[in-house]
Amino acid sequence: MTRPRTRSRRRALIALGSCLLSCSGPPPHELGAGDRRLAPCPASPNCVSSDASDDRHAIRPLEIAGPAARAWEAARAVVADRPRTTIVSESPGYLHAECRSLLFRFVDDLELELRESQGIIAVRSASRTGYGDMGVNRRRVEAVRAEMARRGATR
Repeated sequence: MTRPRTRSRRRALIALGSCLLSCSGPPPHELGAGDRRLAPCPASPNCVSSDASDDRHAIRPLEIAGPAARAWEAARAVVADRPRTTIVSESPGYLHAECRSLLFRFVDDLELELRESQGIIAVRSASRTGYGDMGVNRRRVEAVRAEMARRGATR
């Protein structure tokens, strides 16, 4: 016979496991560059975008230094080298990657769009679930920016 305490623990573990398995959620349908703009951020503070105009979500785009093709290749390599990050779709001048958190395996979407005529790579990083992100998306974009600058691909 199973003790009540053991059953309660088992139920709690099953509930926690179910919750963790659902942390990724499906990819948002509005991803991708439409009308030369990345999707707007939701009202929640768990998204940053170079296309956002409000202070809460706005972040500077990646400013290209040198040939755009070289900067784009560097951007792709930097994203591919990030831990727990998988590039899930690519087309000329657009990249979408999924970034998973270490502990709970939450999924964030990272998008880059090359805007050669403007000399920039537009960027958006957003959590799929939850409300806040403790600054993770902003730090991710700044880490990509720093690595690209280190490689001489951005200013």
